[in-house]
Amino acid sequence: MKTTNNTILITGGGSGIGFEMAKLFSKNNKVIITGRNAEKLNLAAAQIGNTTALVSDINNENDVTNLVKKLNKDFPDLNIVINNAGLAHYYKLTDENTNAFQKASEEILTNYLSIVRLTEKLLPLLEKQKEAAFVNVSSIAAFAPGMVLPSYSVSKAALHSYTQVLRVTLEKSTSIKVFEVMPPLVNTSFSADIGGSTGMSPTIVAQNVLDALQNNEYEVHVGQTADFYQLYLSSPEKALAMMNPT
Repeated sequence: MKTTNNTILITGGGSGIGFEMAKLFSKNNKVIITGRNAEKLNLAAAQIGNTTALVSDINNENDVTNLVKKLNKDFPDLNIVINNAGLAHYYKLTDENTNAFQKASEEILTNYLSIVRLTEKLLPLLEKQKEAAFVNVSSIAAFAPGMVLPSYSVSKAALHSYTQVLRVTLEKSTSIKVFEVMPPLVNTSFSADIGGSTGMSPTIVAQNVLDALQNNEYEVHVGQTADFYQLYLSSPEKALAMMNPT
């Protein structure tokens, strides 16, 4: 699909992968970024240029309703939605006082259910466009869970499955394309607690998203995810062991 002259919404666009995607796409597109932190979001928009910052918490139903109303009113040509915002808790299920239920609830809401809600609410607007797409940022953890990311892995596996269902559903009745980007460890503040400094640059992930849109590559295995996926296909047990080294 075309990668210029689009109107693109990026959730979690104030930092990390979202910020790099906004910076890259803003060169030839109109970009809208959302996030909960107004100061960080406005600073990001000022640094990027050609970008509108809309403060909104994707986990808050009222915020999402207001965001969708504003998008319909002020950005009726919105045709690409990049669901990038995410949450990760780093813990083991055997940790004392881990409060796994609370952590899992937060991650399932942020990484999966919030995307279902936003997609449902924006679907009518994207259906009006000549060419449109949803882009969901999931993770290598969708293929095999990590024991220090138990509920995060589950939430990304749910997102992976949802993305596949959304793709096959929309391709039968609409012109909307559905993409999934599956990065490995990325060097952002989001992953700092699990050695993110050794991960790949978020600029590479952003470029992969751009290339995927241009080439209609619907499931994008970024960097090490490509090799890991092949291992997963040949031996799920070995993939699980690799994700959880002793």
